[in-house]
Amino acid sequence: MRIIGGRLKGLAINPPMGYSARPTTDFAREGLFNILGNEYEFEDLKVLDLFGGTGAIAFEFASRGAAHVWSIEMNRDNARFIRSEAARLGLKNVTAVHSNVFDFLPICKEKFDIIFADPPYALEGLDTIPDKVLSQGILYPERYFILEHGGEYSFKDHPAFVKERCYGRVHFSFFEGKNVSL
Repeated sequence: MRIIGGRLKGLAINPPMGYSARPTTDFAREGLFNILGNEYEFEDLKVLDLFGGTGAIAFEFASRGAAHVWSIEMNRDNARFIRSEAARLGLKNVTAVHSNVFDFLPICKEKFDIIFADPPYALEGLDTIPDKVLSQGILYPERYFILEHGGEYSFKDHPAFVKERCYGRVHFSFFEGKNVSL
């Protein structure tokens, strides 16, 4: 696995043998970041990476100049790996948080320009994640929440759904944060 773009383009990320995470493929990450690169200037973005796994998505945003990326990972060893890789790569703009995503969301006080989630494809309740994330009010209006999922899911009828892109078996559904008046 390698970083696709930015100042660290080409550098390898090598989780240890037996690592318990399914990384987003290089092909899918490249497609995703081509889309985002056409819509965003990465500098100054605040990004939340849910289900951090290997940290590849967080490292990709950080390499491209995001102001800060928070990577939330429930597995203690995986969170430790993300921390150590961020240090090895000199990415002071990456913070790995060891927490269950569903415990973290209600206590999060930050607001983000992009929220990305790559849950295990077999996660029970994966179809409820867009509502759980968007209901927290942590995404700036007209910014993206992106959910990576398998082809068995379709979110086209969700009120915040914007578009879906497919790269092999990897699907990205894009949802837009809405203005909420209280």
